[in-house]
Amino acid sequence: MTHVAVWGYALAAVAFFLFGLYVAAARRGQGAGNMLLLALAASTLWCVTSVFASSGLRYGALLQGLATVLRDGAWLWFTLGLVRQIDGSRRRWPRRVTIGVIGVRFVTLLLAAFGIAALGDPARLGILAQLFAAVFSLVLVEQLYRLLPAESRWGLKPFCLAIAATSVFDLYLFADAFLFGGIDPEIWSIRGLVHAMVLPLIAISAARVPGWAIRLSVSRELVFHSTALAVSGVYLLVVAAAGYYVRYFGGDWGRALQIALFFTGAVVLGVVAFSGAQRARLRVFINKHLFPYRYDYRAEWLKFTRALDAGEGGHDLGQATIAALADLVESAGGGLWMDGGGGQMTLRARLNMPEAEATEPSDSALCRFLAREGWIFNLEEFRIRPGTYGALRPPRWLSELPDAWLVVPLIASDDLIGFVVLLAPRTPVEINWEVLDLLKTAQRQAASYLARMQVAEALIEARKFDAFNRMSAFVVHDLKNLVAQLSLMLRNAEKYKDNPEFQADMLETVAHVEHKMRDLMQQLQKKTAIDRDRPVELGQMLARIASHRSQYRPAVDVSVPEAPVWVRANPERLERVVGHIVQNALDATDDDGMVSACLSSAGEDRAIIRVSDTGSGMTPEFVRDQLFKPFHTTKASGMGIGVFEARQYVRELGGDIVVESTPKVGTTMELMLPTTGPADPAQSEANS
Repeated sequence: MTHVAVWGYALAAVAFFLFGLYVAAARRGQGAGNMLLLALAASTLWCVTSVFASSGLRYGALLQGLATVLRDGAWLWFTLGLVRQIDGSRRRWPRRVTIGVIGVRFVTLLLAAFGIAALGDPARLGILAQLFAAVFSLVLVEQLYRLLPAESRWGLKPFCLAIAATSVFDLYLFADAFLFGGIDPEIWSIRGLVHAMVLPLIAISAARVPGWAIRLSVSRELVFHSTALAVSGVYLLVVAAAGYYVRYFGGDWGRALQIALFFTGAVVLGVVAFSGAQRARLRVFINKHLFPYRYDYRAEWLKFTRALDAGEGGHDLGQATIAALADLVESAGGGLWMDGGGGQMTLRARLNMPEAEATEPSDSALCRFLAREGWIFNLEEFRIRPGTYGALRPPRWLSELPDAWLVVPLIASDDLIGFVVLLAPRTPVEINWEVLDLLKTAQRQAASYLARMQVAEALIEARKFDAFNRMSAFVVHDLKNLVAQLSLMLRNAEKYKDNPEFQADMLETVAHVEHKMRDLMQQLQKKTAIDRDRPVELGQMLARIASHRSQYRPAVDVSVPEAPVWVRANPERLERVVGHIVQNALDATDDDGMVSACLSSAGEDRAIIRVSDTGSGMTPEFVRDQLFKPFHTTKASGMGIGVFEARQYVRELGGDIVVESTPKVGTTMELMLPTTGPADPAQSEANS
């Protein structure tokens, strides 16, 4: 029995220590929780010294005796404190007797330690004192339970049962020891385990009584898995007993039948364990009978939020919303109807539900009821008590929908954006006020996610239209420039049509316009990689721009350095941007004026294209406030897009545009661009 005692008290010491750690971490402020912590610490010390005493260590018995007095005194004082909290008469005898019992226990321990037999056998006196302490502990528990109001006994009933059980065990132990002149080692060896076995009851009372100021709670998931494990264990024990019975009485077929029974039992257990309906029944049973509220709201809310977040970041937020709402009531799935435009609620998502073509007008009686009342429409309740919903009658498609059960409105900012039809649950679920409140609260959050999704979709669509409109404006702007070149050529054709040089220039202009229009078409159709950047030599680009505008007056004076200057850009887009700056200078300058385009280097990594004219110029206010804004222009037939596009693209390349202008004097625009080296100059120019 020595090994049993050592291991028993050691396990009990671990149990008391771990529970004491939790109480120390969970307690708040002052109150009964401090005394409970002291009692648990004394119990841990008592178990440890009992291990020493069982192992035969020197002074182990004395230490165990002192720890026993401390432990019994701590629990008696803790129980006395609970009695005094609810005893309005302020009786003094319980406190005096408690102090007397602890004092007598201490005196008898000293008499036994020093072998003083003046009052009789010190060992028997010690047993008698412990017997009296056990009886008095029962008296205190009886007083505590009797003083409690009937409506308040639910909280302390587990604690009273725990202290009464350990006191009865001690009463039996020490009564037997007093009658037979010594403590039974077999009973004493399991005393530590007996006292540790009542810790769950004490923990339950600590969770139920707010006055103990301890945040103790039992996780529903832990209870669910523990209950499932316990049920599985009982089931396996029953199967094992049946197998043993079959083998014992089965004769020659006994072992074969036993193996068949074990296999069948394992298969049945696996089917039940992986059955969603069976898990739902067990969860409903636990929430209904073991907890005051059906839901652990913190866990449910975190799970609901995670489900919506996963849907928001995944492929289908609608299915995630259905699954999150269905899990709250053990539903198998359902469908989501939302307003898709045109005043019709259409099926947007479904989960474990067949496809349905049903639509519901946004102003129908059902939608008005859901939006006005915010109620959960229970089809099962409607079939039993239709008067609950007044004159409302569900639409025909909803009544004919297989397994339709609940209609949950989705309300965001007091507007009905849709509703979810949940299918029948896997196990019978009572729809009470708690379920309805949880669904109403959850649908608000789900509706906010779906409303945000609708806003995001509308914003994306608006951005697509904006991008299309902007692209159309740029295309129209480029077409306007090309039409201007063709118009100028036609105006000069009557005068110079017989001039061979004009004919050659006309053919070159037509070829240039055809090339630009083809590029625009390809860009719109996205059939070629037009936006791919490559090295561009700025000097040759300026020469081409001047050549394409050779029919304009005044002619563009181009000045470039001898050494080539390279930038990395889209050749067509950069030429269009610089060409627009040059075209603006030509449009603003009279025939007898001057337009120049000069290229120069500003350091090792910077190039400057300076376009100057002696035209009409612009005011400083216009340059500062309107020049680079779209749809603002000084030209009567202009669109105000070109300069805006020019600065946007130059800044994309890492450069900028600086403007100096004076009315009736002229304008100078400097395009500063980062330079680079050519990867393959010959190929770059050939492709440009």
